[in-house]
Amino acid sequence: MPSLDNVLDTVADRVTPDSDERARLADAAATLTDRAEAALADREIDGDVLQVGSTARGTWLAGDRDIDLFVRFPTDYDRAELERLGLAIGHEVLPDGHEEYAEHPYVTGTHEGFAVDLVPCYAVERATEIRSAVDRTPFHTQYIDSHLDDDLARDIRLFKRFLKGIGAYGSDLRTEGFSGYLAELLVLEYDGVDALLRAAADWQPPVTLDPKAHGTESFDDPLTVVDPTDPERNVAAVLSAANLARLQHYTRDLLADPREAVFDPADRRGLDSDEIATELDSRGTTAVAIVFETPDIVDDQLYPQLRKSLSGIESGLESHGFDAVRSATFADDERAVFLFELTTATTPAVERHAGPPVGVREHAEGFFETYATDEAVYGPFIEGDRYVVERPREITTAEAYLDSDRLLEVGLGARIETALEAGYDLRWGKAVATLADRFGTELTEYVDPEP
Repeated sequence: MPSLDNVLDTVADRVTPDSDERARLADAAATLTDRAEAALADREIDGDVLQVGSTARGTWLAGDRDIDLFVRFPTDYDRAELERLGLAIGHEVLPDGHEEYAEHPYVTGTHEGFAVDLVPCYAVERATEIRSAVDRTPFHTQYIDSHLDDDLARDIRLFKRFLKGIGAYGSDLRTEGFSGYLAELLVLEYDGVDALLRAAADWQPPVTLDPKAHGTESFDDPLTVVDPTDPERNVAAVLSAANLARLQHYTRDLLADPREAVFDPADRRGLDSDEIATELDSRGTTAVAIVFETPDIVDDQLYPQLRKSLSGIESGLESHGFDAVRSATFADDERAVFLFELTTATTPAVERHAGPPVGVREHAEGFFETYATDEAVYGPFIEGDRYVVERPREITTAEAYLDSDRLLEVGLGARIETALEAGYDLRWGKAVATLADRFGTELTEYVDPEP
């Protein structure tokens, strides 16, 4: 069995950009920077242009072709001016680019085969004085640069590749994984990837790390890494408990069996609809999918709303007696899905409803009087020290619940509620497997889950 050091050396060789890639990226970044600086000068704006992100810090992975340029404006520009001028400069630098929206709009496009984001921000003096989240990014670059050497840059690339291999890399709200900056801070904190992996294998969440020992806030997160540039921010705030657990699982796996394969994303064969139908049928549950049109919002708004809505609908099902073994949500640009696997799709015609103890006179008498003349209920009768009735259920099938307006009465994301109000389809049992044509990967992961 190869040693961990041998595996890390081999992976490092193939994830480190070669001199040609570095030169091409540097030339592209310089050209774009010159264009942005000229655009600032033409408008007589006393700003500057700064390359940020992993390609600025030399911690990017071979083949990753991203260039992030921040155009910094003086703080006396109001937000509307910054957005208007930032977009104008972005389109001048990237004539074929298009606008995207995060906290405020920016221009993204390509140049010489590189993906480029050109983002306007304010030139604040300290990260604690930011006016928008992106204003903090230049300080991250400065901090990492001041602590980086070639060995640590190598180890950062190794850790990022490991995170990509296990599917836990990316701080977008769809992934809820590790950001590049978080990965860099963790490697710096442990002075190398080997020590980081061994420490992570033994973490007992919640874990708190404070590189500058200056944190002023407490956080209710599985991992807290206090931002060295902002004592009030947790860099790991987006990280889900599941992705932290995934890191720990695969870290222990790698330490027990060092091998390169862990660093490469799994290339799983997707099951076809017949295979998925067979898997679902073998479980003896009732599968149901709610299929609807995906709201036209960015992923960072879509996925929190999908998860909130999934939880709300599952709670609604369970409150009517339809417990879920498991549930999932996934989407593409056109369709979104809520998938539930129910232990039962029907309930008895009656449900038991216990009242207060008979000894609590006022409440007990009120309960008794409420039901004593109701011919639809069985009881009231005494069971133990309480009044009990058995009353008819309003809904006795999961289909009746999901096909009713009650579905819209649970906690839903605002845009998800609107989409469901416009209409949705219910697919039951084997019909769920017909979604494999569109969501084969997601359904395969559902019926054959891995850590």
